[in-house]
Amino acid sequence: MDERPLILLTGATGYVGGRLLRVLEGEGFRVRCLARRAAFLKYRTAEGTEVSKGDVFDVPSLDQAMEGVHTALYLIHSMGATGAFEEMDRKAATNFVGAALRAGVRKIIYLGGLGEGPNLSAHLRSRQEVGRIFRRSSVPTLEFRASIVIGSGSLSFELVRALTERLPVMLLPRWVKVMAQPIGIEDLIRYLTEAVTLPLSESRVVEVGGSEPLSYQDLMEAYARERGLSRLMIPVPILTPGVSSLWLGLVTPVYARVGKKLIEGVKNQTVVHDPSARELFSVEPMSAREAIRRALMNEERAFAESRWTDAVSSAGGKPPGPETSWMGARYIDQRSRRVSTTPGRAFSSIARIGGRNGWYAFNFLWRVRGAVDYWMGGVGVRRGRPHRRELRSGDHLDFWRVERFEEGQLLRLISEMKLPGKAWLEFEVKTEGDRVWIHQTAIFYPSGFLGRLYWIAVKPFHELVFQGMIRNMVRWAEAEVDSPFVRERRRFRGLKG
Repeated sequence: MDERPLILLTGATGYVGGRLLRVLEGEGFRVRCLARRAAFLKYRTAEGTEVSKGDVFDVPSLDQAMEGVHTALYLIHSMGATGAFEEMDRKAATNFVGAALRAGVRKIIYLGGLGEGPNLSAHLRSRQEVGRIFRRSSVPTLEFRASIVIGSGSLSFELVRALTERLPVMLLPRWVKVMAQPIGIEDLIRYLTEAVTLPLSESRVVEVGGSEPLSYQDLMEAYARERGLSRLMIPVPILTPGVSSLWLGLVTPVYARVGKKLIEGVKNQTVVHDPSARELFSVEPMSAREAIRRALMNEERAFAESRWTDAVSSAGGKPPGPETSWMGARYIDQRSRRVSTTPGRAFSSIARIGGRNGWYAFNFLWRVRGAVDYWMGGVGVRRGRPHRRELRSGDHLDFWRVERFEEGQLLRLISEMKLPGKAWLEFEVKTEGDRVWIHQTAIFYPSGFLGRLYWIAVKPFHELVFQGMIRNMVRWAEAEVDSPFVRERRRFRGLKG
């Protein structure tokens, strides 16, 4: 029988919880996750981690998840929900602490928000009310209060990123001068991890933040410096938080509903006043600029190591058509098609692209783009491919280079063209039962405003080229060709364009 204390983690599918789960598993903790979508977590947890299907609004499922738990981590809130999120937060917290009492839980760890004063925003007021509900119970509770979290995927950080990336000229309302104390996601995870083993006999509040307070304007300027962006910031005496939230919905519509609630709270200063975190924990918080730098570096590494069909769509479905979206600082164009052939045959249609074999659709446009690149001092398309039938990592492919190659499964190309940003093109073969799919994903990471203009300018051509490419790739894979390779190429000429 495993004698290690059992930890219940809520919010494991969320931004902070997902990262904390990996750390807890890596350090050998015994973890049980409470999740509404248990199937989503099933293949994302380590061996030995339990997944309990349930919901904080479903008391029987909570009671089941709490059985045998020593420490419960509460990393959820209802801010993204429609309706009265404060009442939902209140009910969820009451249900959670009731289940913890019935199960004899020894400690609750809760992540709330910094802020003080009688005029707290509804968002911060609700976060702090949840902490009070926990602390008023007889279960010892450690309530962390944090400001903005800096890390790829954090809503606050993504709002700062979207505004800074998309607006070369920014009109800055008075609220951008409000002080905050952003904390890097790595530091926050270390605090939460150390808290699991911290002895706690009574409830208390611990304020955590980065190494120094700074304003929202300082944060945007720090992000711009790290990305090498030149931004003109003009202070104006208008645009209250309420009006700014409406404007935000136009600039960054993907974040409009939740972002509105965050923006309404920026009138509240969120800085650390209580230094006790330094005494209780071994964490030496990094600066905001270092946190931004590390967030961008970690994002690049994780993005390079991931399979993009999994990263773009976590729902597990295989969309039959194009799906264009904005992911972090990148534009994504994803297309998937089912192919009636074997996985090997499907991948052979992928591995033959480029050079004299062509690009399956509108080859004259590829040559025009290569000529423009050559005229601008780039490599153009004169390099072709080193071998007509074989590829490996590091090979050049016209104005691309093979960044990652997994025989029979994956081909990822990185562009070596002269571009206002970075571009990748990935192809992957996946099977689902007896069905075979080809996934095609184009990624563009724009560099500032010019990069965005470039994407807008070429997007109509992408629609034609990428759609034709995957369509003809599937046709080639499904063609019953048993002749030598050179005859295959002649037969395929009729499918081009």
